[in-house]
Amino acid sequence: MIHYISGGERSGKSSYAQKMAENISKTPIYLATSRIWDEDFRARVDKHISDRDDCWTTLEEEKNISAVIADKSTVVVDCVTLWLTNFYVDTKYDIQESLKLAKQEIEKLVEIDANIIIISNEIGMGLHATTESGRKFTELQGWVNQFIAKKANKATFMVSGLPLKLK
Repeated sequence: MIHYISGGERSGKSSYAQKMAENISKTPIYLATSRIWDEDFRARVDKHISDRDDCWTTLEEEKNISAVIADKSTVVVDCVTLWLTNFYVDTKYDIQESLKLAKQEIEKLVEIDANIIIISNEIGMGLHATTESGRKFTELQGWVNQFIAKKANKATFMVSGLPLKLK
């Protein structure tokens, strides 16, 4: 089962997903997809870690997330935006190649017999990117979000800490 949770930055996506996972499993897994880009980002990651109690196991995987998700597990994938950034940077900002690789990985997730809760940002609802690379990434994020939403069994949009059921 895939449950897709999207929303803006600081909309409550992560805490909502974590509570959901804790209600499903006594041993949930947090799958971190980010690279640590700087000290500010390190502090943000550390805060996320401190928000989870001892029942959680943390896994880190930058791109091949399907390879680390076991059958019958409950996993929070946090988050698509950082995961896509890894593809985007590694393909030298090739939007089509990044999209292809992300879709292939999402197709693999659909085949896993697990509770997979996928968190993503709706970056297209914010400020318009001022750089070509930023605009291309916003398009990539939107296309991948649509693809995940179509594949998901359930979808929730978070606004100001409140969940809105989409599907």
